[in-house]
Amino acid sequence: MTNTNQYDVIIVGGSYAGLSAAMALGRLLKSVLILDSGLPCNRQTPHSHNFITQDGQTPSEIARKAKEQILAYQTVSFYQGIAISGKKTSIGFEITTASHDTFSSKKLIFATGIKDIMPDIKEIEACWGISVIHCPFCHGYEFKELKTAILANSDKAVHVASLVGNLTKDITILTNGSANFTLEQREKLARNHIAIVETPIAAVQHEKGHLESVLLKDNSQLDFQAMYAAVTFEQHCTIPKDLGCELTETGYIKVDAFQKTSIDGVYACGDNTNMFRSVSAAVASGSMAGAMVVKELSEEVF
Repeated sequence: MTNTNQYDVIIVGGSYAGLSAAMALGRLLKSVLILDSGLPCNRQTPHSHNFITQDGQTPSEIARKAKEQILAYQTVSFYQGIAISGKKTSIGFEITTASHDTFSSKKLIFATGIKDIMPDIKEIEACWGISVIHCPFCHGYEFKELKTAILANSDKAVHVASLVGNLTKDITILTNGSANFTLEQREKLARNHIAIVETPIAAVQHEKGHLESVLLKDNSQLDFQAMYAAVTFEQHCTIPKDLGCELTETGYIKVDAFQKTSIDGVYACGDNTNMFRSVSAAVASGSMAGAMVVKELSEEVF
């Protein structure tokens, strides 16, 4: 089935940033199609935090309520499926899905997020977002005063340790191989009673995602109740890059202060544009992207 309807805007990604962008557009009566896979990166996370009015709510419930409110605007439509390709056309853009459905629009907003790449540690993925976490602001309070590991090295490990030190004094850095710290960093960690373990990690032990211990490759075992992990990532969707959108040196979609990419008519918001991964930040950037697309559309015809 091919849908030839022309939308003002297609939003690829229907989680918090995409839904927020859709609300800004829908309230100004712009025709919007949201394309979403239904697989948000925080789907294992039991509760969302650091977002006023929603603190402690489940991520799925926040998204469900947001979708319900946004689809009340008659110009907003929702399609569940995966966008696999996009191209520039004479009137804007065209997006094709895995089901071979094709949709056209004047503008595009990518709210596609990033894909975390788990280290080669057995069972760590089962704990991701539950007790192996990425952010002390989003999840750290729930693990305060507990025995905590930081899976990181070099500057990143020191940065995370300085934040986690507000929540617990029982911290061990696991570098999963040779440590890479300056003398000054080692002195700072020692002053704060933070141990460094360089032995490679074989696996984690857990109960339904709740961390119990870390098994090292020398057959030793360390008990922890939480772990902060600085993992690598890749863009969840390659269409922005295929369209020519510039990426930053760290792999995020490069946007200006108004969420506009390097390609005219294409905007991006949420986790795919910056390292500040939280529901509140995604909502804010989505709202900005939606408002700026309304502005651009309006000025083109006014």
